[in-house]
Amino acid sequence: MGTEEGAPRTPDADRTAATTAGRPLRRGPVVAAMMLSVALAALDGTVIATAVPQIVGDLGGFSLFSWLFSGYLLTVTVTIPVYGRLSDTYGRKPVLITGIVLFLIGSLLCAAAWDMASLIAFRVLQGLGGGALQGTVQTIAGDLYPLKDRPRIQARLSGVWAASAVAGPAVGGLLTTYADWRWIFLVNLPVGGLALWLVARYLVEPRRTGPQGRARVDWPGALLVFAAGAVVLTALVQGGVAWPWLSAPSLGLLGAGALLVALTVLVERRAAEPIVPGWVWRRRTIAAVNLALGALGLLMVAPSVFLPTYAQAVLGLGPVAAGFVLSVMILSWPVSASLSHHVYRRVGFRQSAVIGMSLAMLALLVFPFLPYPGEPWQPALLMLLLGAALGLFQLPLIVGVQSTVGWSERGTATGSVLFCRQIGQSVGAALFGAVANAVLTSRLGPSGGDLDTAARALDDPGALSPAASETLRRAVDTAVEYVYLGAAAAAGLAVLALLLVAPRRFPVLTEPDGD
Repeated sequence: MGTEEGAPRTPDADRTAATTAGRPLRRGPVVAAMMLSVALAALDGTVIATAVPQIVGDLGGFSLFSWLFSGYLLTVTVTIPVYGRLSDTYGRKPVLITGIVLFLIGSLLCAAAWDMASLIAFRVLQGLGGGALQGTVQTIAGDLYPLKDRPRIQARLSGVWAASAVAGPAVGGLLTTYADWRWIFLVNLPVGGLALWLVARYLVEPRRTGPQGRARVDWPGALLVFAAGAVVLTALVQGGVAWPWLSAPSLGLLGAGALLVALTVLVERRAAEPIVPGWVWRRRTIAAVNLALGALGLLMVAPSVFLPTYAQAVLGLGPVAAGFVLSVMILSWPVSASLSHHVYRRVGFRQSAVIGMSLAMLALLVFPFLPYPGEPWQPALLMLLLGAALGLFQLPLIVGVQSTVGWSERGTATGSVLFCRQIGQSVGAALFGAVANAVLTSRLGPSGGDLDTAARALDDPGALSPAASETLRRAVDTAVEYVYLGAAAAAGLAVLALLLVAPRRFPVLTEPDGD
């Protein structure tokens, strides 16, 4: 059943990937639908950023506006493993269609929201659909293409995701300025409608017989996974922001989350068809990739969250130029990912990922040594190198994991690694936010405020004297340097997870496993 990684699949396996139910599969329309779905999910994670003033001015509820982001992202994160298991049970097509429909209903209701509470509730509904879009699209990519072609399609999806996420704030700003903030959600309808039609018309799945067709869903486990993830992530996202870390809300949420996690483990161990089966952690390959992708989510907080603040507060750039310093990473990431098969076919999935993350760690370690205040091209060059390194790291691991499981396990395995990456991002935001604020406090005293407050003060030329401005700018520079050192440590953890846990050669399947 298995062979060394990088070896070609059997002709039967290739035919299975290209044909379903005895009919040729038209990949072009399906790939177009996948790209549209990915763009929708990524865009809605960031598109609201520049529209917040207009939304708050129209609906009120300034104290709640952060939940416009958190509610969507939390729901996406906790539903990814649930949708992965459902796609293995019922098939990818019904899960993806359900996700698109939920996303479009949520978008329509968001456009009709009458106050901040209703808008947040409808964003959560959007997130229920967004979780299905993220995980299922990645799984379908593994279904449609044999091993030798997966880097190309995954690189395309990565490029669409990165471009959409970076373009989100600009799109939101344009629609808010020249139309109305409600159009941020209304534009999803034609795009999502086209994706829905393409999926319904052209995605044809293999007919499955035997136990998989009659498998039951562990709904109690699904609800517990959702509840445990929501509580823990809420504690991580809101701790230190909405309330202090050692306050009653933080401690209460963390305690409740720990109890729910323990109950989830107990229920899942007894379930006949668990939502998060134990084999995702018992198999060394998947367990190692889960840990490595979690570390990736952790380190990605440094460039995605703190670099724009650094570019504006320390380098003195405007929002557009600061965004460009970060966005150069999306130029090299997809290119590196699409070429990564030349590396992992020679040295293997694990070694390719180790090389990529080792290079990423070096790029992150160089950041604290940049001159102060420096030139914009210096961090931009590091981001270009970081994107190339991470493309060489992430894609071989996702392709490798998908190639070690059959159709009936691919959705669960893909959902597992994506879920761990999302959890890493949430943990990273909380951890590095605490690090940055601690550095600012040590440099400026207890009244120094947090990083956002410092950035806003530096953005107002008349708010500070030249001496105070210089002191604050240097404090922000030091805080971001410590964050990048923490990100480099996360990269080191990813390398250790791969070297100590992952097998030297991934056990790639050469047969369709009865698909």
